[in-house]
Amino acid sequence: MTVRVRFAPSPTGMFHVGGARSALQNWIYAKQQGGVFVLRIEDTDAARNKPEWTEGILSALDWIGISRGSYEGPYFQSANAGEHRAAAARLHESGRAYYCDCTREDVQARTGSQYQGYDGYHRDRGLGPGPGHALRFRTPDEGATVVVDLIRGEPTFENKLIEDFVIARGDGSPVFLLANVVDDMTMGITHVIRAEEHLPNTPKQQLLWEALGVKPPIWAHVPVVVNEKRQKLSKRRDKVALEAYRDEGYLAGAMRNYLMLLGWAPSGDREIVPWSVIEDEFRLDEVNLSSAFFDEKKLRAFNGEYIRALPVAEFVDACQPWLTGTGTIAPPPWQPEEFDADAFAAVAPLAQTRIAVLSEIVPNVDFLFLASPLIDEAAWTKTMKDGSAELLDDAVAAFEALESWDAESLKSTLEAVGAERGLKLGKTQAPVRVAVTGRTVGLPLFESLEVLGRERTLTRMRAARLRLV
Repeated sequence: MTVRVRFAPSPTGMFHVGGARSALQNWIYAKQQGGVFVLRIEDTDAARNKPEWTEGILSALDWIGISRGSYEGPYFQSANAGEHRAAAARLHESGRAYYCDCTREDVQARTGSQYQGYDGYHRDRGLGPGPGHALRFRTPDEGATVVVDLIRGEPTFENKLIEDFVIARGDGSPVFLLANVVDDMTMGITHVIRAEEHLPNTPKQQLLWEALGVKPPIWAHVPVVVNEKRQKLSKRRDKVALEAYRDEGYLAGAMRNYLMLLGWAPSGDREIVPWSVIEDEFRLDEVNLSSAFFDEKKLRAFNGEYIRALPVAEFVDACQPWLTGTGTIAPPPWQPEEFDADAFAAVAPLAQTRIAVLSEIVPNVDFLFLASPLIDEAAWTKTMKDGSAELLDDAVAAFEALESWDAESLKSTLEAVGAERGLKLGKTQAPVRVAVTGRTVGLPLFESLEVLGRERTLTRMRAARLRLV
């Protein structure tokens, strides 16, 4: 038997990080088993579906390493509508489903409770199809449905506790529960790997598989992804869009690595490991049962490690979208003609050790490419105090006299200026840094001044001095 797994997102919004984790788990499992990864776009919610969301799914999968052409599909659920309706008809004809025109209010009136499930009122009344007549599955009265789950063992559900659930609406359109089952059957899916939030629907789906005469797939329900409050990650409340992390400057490798740790860990006391190790070691039966905490701070730390591990040339290439404003990345504050590739290459090794996401490259190097620095007014107020004007005067004079404009000479010269005032280097260089870069923190100052050059450095220091008059 060839293993066939599927990833079936809906094109109704940005690509959820939890969905990305499920995609990766399915992808790896298929590769390990010599199987097939199938992409199915569940696009039957016409009111919310947009073509750009479908393209977003495809591009997000590309980014995390599941590239177009390496999987089967994408298929679209809407294209299988005829099969969905045919399956509903077969279930009715075989007696496994029946029509019902009860409203929620009708059920509540009979049971006396708004919390009571459907009471089977129309099971044997012979109601036929018609407007407003929903089709309900006839759940067995006795026995239990056992779900074989690679992670959770064999969860067992008593059939008497499963109500006769709707499989087709009053207008004849099948509900998602049935459509999902029929699609999996049509595509020959052998293993369904998905989040545990779907587990309550699994016995219903398994009953549908069996009623349609097909052996159910093997299930694997991975732990749900939660925030720091142990709440399920929500699009409305949490930062969950994979595209947002991509556009902020998270590396695909770091994101892949981190997502795979949500509920699983590689061997040994390690977390940051090559992707080849994850592909080799990942096992569904080793996935934890407890909820998986998506820790953005930890992801950020992961990303910083991945950035620092890049060869400098690759780091320079990786920064280009933020330096040029390409694709979905916002343009930088400088004009294209102001950017100096050689200057950036000179400071790139310094910046690489100081940023955790690639978007941070812009505020670290913007002073190199702007006619004048973007002044952080809070930094100016904090730094430019009594004595700063005179210190800048002395520093300008000392720098003007330098024969060699290099980091070491600049540092020793400014140290001497501060020593005459009884100041340590940290206090001495603070006004110079703000005058030249506009900020109190950033790349190493003297290496930055070397790259910026004598003329531009002195011009900015003089301008800052005039502002202090």
